[in-house]
Amino acid sequence: MKNVFTIMICLAFVLKAEAQLPPVFQSMDTALVRSTSLTTKYITPSRIVWKTDESGEFIKNSEYVLKPGSGQADLRRNDFLMIRNDSISKHGIILDFGREIQGGIEIVLPRGNMNPAGTLRIRFGESVAEVMSNVGENGATNDHAIRDFEILVPKLGRINVGESGFRFVRIDLVDPNSRVFIKEISAVFRYRDIPYKGSFKCNDQRLNDIWMTGAYTVHLNMQDYLWDGIKRDRLIWVGDMHPEVMTINSVFGYNEVVPKTLDFVKKQTPLPNYMNGIGSYSIWWILIQRDWYYYQGDLEYLKKQKEYLTGLLNQLSDKIKEDGSESLDGERFLDWPSSENKDAIHAGLHSLMLLGFEAGKELSEILGDKETVQLCEASVKKLKKHTPSMAGSKQAAALLAMANLVSPEVSNKSMLAQNGVKNMSTFYGYYMLIARAMAGDYQGAIDNIREYWGAMLDLGATTFWEDFNIDWKENAARIDEVVPDNKVDVHGEYGDYCYVGYRHSLCHGWASGPTAWLSRYVLGVNVVDPGCKKIVIEPHLGDLNWVEGTFPTPYGLLELRHEKLPNGSVKTTYKKPQEIEVELVNSNE
Repeated sequence: MKNVFTIMICLAFVLKAEAQLPPVFQSMDTALVRSTSLTTKYITPSRIVWKTDESGEFIKNSEYVLKPGSGQADLRRNDFLMIRNDSISKHGIILDFGREIQGGIEIVLPRGNMNPAGTLRIRFGESVAEVMSNVGENGATNDHAIRDFEILVPKLGRINVGESGFRFVRIDLVDPNSRVFIKEISAVFRYRDIPYKGSFKCNDQRLNDIWMTGAYTVHLNMQDYLWDGIKRDRLIWVGDMHPEVMTINSVFGYNEVVPKTLDFVKKQTPLPNYMNGIGSYSIWWILIQRDWYYYQGDLEYLKKQKEYLTGLLNQLSDKIKEDGSESLDGERFLDWPSSENKDAIHAGLHSLMLLGFEAGKELSEILGDKETVQLCEASVKKLKKHTPSMAGSKQAAALLAMANLVSPEVSNKSMLAQNGVKNMSTFYGYYMLIARAMAGDYQGAIDNIREYWGAMLDLGATTFWEDFNIDWKENAARIDEVVPDNKVDVHGEYGDYCYVGYRHSLCHGWASGPTAWLSRYVLGVNVVDPGCKKIVIEPHLGDLNWVEGTFPTPYGLLELRHEKLPNGSVKTTYKKPQEIEVELVNSNE
């Protein structure tokens, strides 16, 4: 895994010039041309996972496709991959590209094929089991990305096909009594060519891998817009964006995909509609705007949100009852695991309303909108009259603590610290970690990260999943192997709600919370003034001996290292941009 991470980070540092249209297009109306910020690279498969024939009669020279290629067909005859069918049996292979990617594949065909070469069936999969499945089987789907299809390939040339999130590809020859020679098979990797400015490293490699996996999960979803998933949910879900945006703040710093996506969904959602039809997601839009401004300090962008922000806050203020409880309309939703607990949803929505008005007040003060500041103050005062119960829900407990409706210590002791990582979720797990930190239980949160997100790595994950239940790990096969008869297919057998079986996305940006959390609470970077003008450094190492890393600010990198001394105190060294004020807490210089 370590070598793969290094390769991917190196790819992210490759510089490119912005492509220009040829002169013959200069008279074209620019409104007819859509550009992209994405880069394309071609990845050679790392191994052959499985093939239908081990005898060499129907599949020959399969190892040839593991050699880096040129992408160019030629007239040579060589020991290329050969797949042959007879009248009875059909044959194919499964390739592993080493880690999850977003894109498709390129197939290069050499001399010696029929005209056309034949029909291939292509299957993309995030797990080996998924790539071996048929559409309709255990939730396998062609919903948001076509991952199972047939194509006719040329006798001599190349063809690029597919657009999905995948790590594995299965290629089968379809026609009976046919044969195909293949020179190269490469993954067509489409991503934003941006540096990983933020970093995190400590004496626990498991935490290092988790931090990087969360960063990479979000990176893959930073397409032309910020998606939730790269196989399924290739869409903009505003609430789901919040953990992604916090990860972007911690890893990449400013990137145009965030304001571009926020503006897209705002344009698609004229008031009084709610973003994605979900009341809480419009509140998350407010919280993202606040956090984005604090980390990036783009006042001109914030000013453009004033009209919509004011209208939304006024709309939300009408959703508070006389007793102070929320009455938010639209779809009432927090996350999927809590979706059947109405009392937990009420507690979460009430807490989000309070957090949203507090953020709205901050933004309105910055914008000089005194009337909206007063509206927010009155709404906060009214909402504080009512305190919902935690309803046996870690999601509700976390948000109640974050809103200071329940003390974080009580929330942690009575709910969040109970039963280990049971009843966590990949989305709201981020807020559970924040609430535990607010209670001072940093070690408990670190342990949760190791156990819950680490379990996905144990099962072969290279990106974090749409959802995960720690009970799924029992007797489960890794996702990067053919499932043995005595093991459970963790991808095909589990899942719920909209993510049953293979429909379950194994690369979901909302699951990246530990990356942002580790940078904030362990590395200790707390942004307290807009644009990172003031940062409080407050590390909490728990059982770690040392931690070091970098944090991107609008003025350059903040570099830090913390070392635990024999007496238990922490020694901190740091290097900062001169424009930034730093205050050190819980450490010695």
